[in-house]
Amino acid sequence: MKKRLIGGIVATAILIPAAAFAASAVIDMPARTPMTTEQVKVDEVGKSTLEKLYLAYPETKSFEIIDASNVQGDVSKGKNVVNVNQTSIVLQEKGGTGKKITLHTNGSTGEIEHVIQENWEPKEKSLITLTDQEIKTKVNDLIDKMYGNVEQYKVAIEQMENPNQKTWMLNYTNEMFKEPVYQVFVQDNTISVTKIVGIPTGPDTPSNIKVEGLFSLNGKPDYSADNFLNDEKLFALLKISPTELKQELAKGKTVVEIAASKNVSKQQVIDVIAETQSRAQLQGDGVPISEHSLKQMMKAIEPKLLPIIEHKTETKW
Repeated sequence: MKKRLIGGIVATAILIPAAAFAASAVIDMPARTPMTTEQVKVDEVGKSTLEKLYLAYPETKSFEIIDASNVQGDVSKGKNVVNVNQTSIVLQEKGGTGKKITLHTNGSTGEIEHVIQENWEPKEKSLITLTDQEIKTKVNDLIDKMYGNVEQYKVAIEQMENPNQKTWMLNYTNEMFKEPVYQVFVQDNTISVTKIVGIPTGPDTPSNIKVEGLFSLNGKPDYSADNFLNDEKLFALLKISPTELKQELAKGKTVVEIAASKNVSKQQVIDVIAETQSRAQLQGDGVPISEHSLKQMMKAIEPKLLPIIEHKTETKW
């Protein structure tokens, strides 16, 4: 089972749908600092997380915050040291016996990395009694509401070899990414979603999201390109802020067209993004970054960039 997990400590953690990030039971995590409801509502990351949840599920506005905390510190991941900064919020229907949802948000990027949805199905027809297709439909709905445009991913579902508890694993893939974008576990009456692409693996990781939903698809934010385009070196090359880039893309321009208007070539754009992505990939894999390995990785990544920098948003906002 462990061999199939993606994302290291992240994927391991979601197997335990506990109120606060449960990886401490598996790995030596830094101590968590409890947060009150009032602190969550005035905290920038907390407010943003709640806004995204309320937009996705308006009914949760009436839920109570039953637990919240923040964890910061360094954690070993293979040969690398990962700096963890995560805010966790747990909400439940009033009464303490109904629907429950847990959100783990990256405190540096504001990106929701994990969503754990519990008891959203009636006990008499819990998730593990459903067919594979019905489970897919439930998971698709959660991803679509929390992240948008689930239809752009291919999904593979399999039942895990878990003698103690029925468990299904779903991997959502997109050809632009080497790893699954989302990895999901379903057990009992719980859906645990981890966003794999976009989770920082080190200080040079390109997924320090400055703005989300740079493109839109079918009237909804399309987050698939955010990991590539939220690049400090790209912003510097184009002499543009993240917000200004989003505004220009919303007008129907491509990244290449925006670059051309600033006398920057398409190849320059490709080289900047490819180098950032390659360094992050090599670092995450624990591979020494040499001139040869960097060039080889950049060459492999380049074809994935063309559809992004030449893409026009599907909906003008």
